[in-house]
Amino acid sequence: MDRSSHARSRRLAPAVALAAAAALALAGCSSGSGGKKSEDKGSGAPAGKADTPRMTVALVTHQAPGDTFWDIVRKGAEAAAAKDNVKLVYSADPNAGNQANLVQNAIDQKVDGIAVTLAKPDALRSVVDRAAKAGIPVVGLNSGLADWKKLGLLEFFGQDESVAGEAFGRKLNEVGAKKAVCVIHEQGNVGLTQRCDGVKKTFEGTVENLYVNGADMPSVKSTVTAKLKQDGAIDHVVTLGAPFALTAVQSADETGGKAKVATFDLNEQLTGAIQKGDIEFAVDQQPYLQGYLAVDGLWLYKNNGNYSGGGEQPVLTGPAFVDKSNVEAVAGFAAKGTR
Repeated sequence: MDRSSHARSRRLAPAVALAAAAALALAGCSSGSGGKKSEDKGSGAPAGKADTPRMTVALVTHQAPGDTFWDIVRKGAEAAAAKDNVKLVYSADPNAGNQANLVQNAIDQKVDGIAVTLAKPDALRSVVDRAAKAGIPVVGLNSGLADWKKLGLLEFFGQDESVAGEAFGRKLNEVGAKKAVCVIHEQGNVGLTQRCDGVKKTFEGTVENLYVNGADMPSVKSTVTAKLKQDGAIDHVVTLGAPFALTAVQSADETGGKAKVATFDLNEQLTGAIQKGDIEFAVDQQPYLQGYLAVDGLWLYKNNGNYSGGGEQPVLTGPAFVDKSNVEAVAGFAAKGTR
């Protein structure tokens, strides 16, 4: 099916979704997370809650266990779900094949919409096509900006990782960096590779990639520590997620503290590390906004036929830099787990 056929299938989705029973149930899977938990969290919704028919949305990501970034994405999705009278069912698996199976589970349960990340888009291509054939609208978020239109998704909400990487490289120039190592914590993740490639494109110094096992934080620490001991000329460690940045700080301390750490993505602990000076700066792609807009976009499509970006352009949520000059303005939100 070509992209125009995908788009036509999704334009039929509101009619299909309205014909479905509003009380459809989707069993929670992976990560120990299910729809009931999401519903409970939304029980304190403000008075402005939508009175549109109840709909079910499946949010399926490539979250790895312990990656706090996705807690923020999920909070944004839950906030939109509470406002829009949506039953949100969250599931995740870092293995692309398993993630595709989770999407298939959502299709089998006849959900009203699917929001999915495309860290490894080729592995999701077939199942996204099956969702189209089932008349279920699908939007993308976070990963897959270069591929969402090819796969026929309705909309995309996230950061252009290449642009973010290029901005990061220019920032390294501004702070006087000369040699950096870019730590990739998941091989095959196109978004992570694009970040490091972007850094290389604009950074005037030298940079090399260092692959680590992001599912094993002690291994991450030992690998980064070994690299810093092996090459004393490295003055900056670039990490691609907040937990890895905090671990890299430990590695830098163990090797004399010469190398500084800068990173992509925030959480509360990372914001505190910027305040203390342990982290030089971070790129914020606003994950809360990604989750919120993905769910809200599906609600708008079903109830008013809207397309953010007209179905042709992504909605960008980043990049924005956070450093000592502006971290205080962000810290309060980070403490609530929304930045």
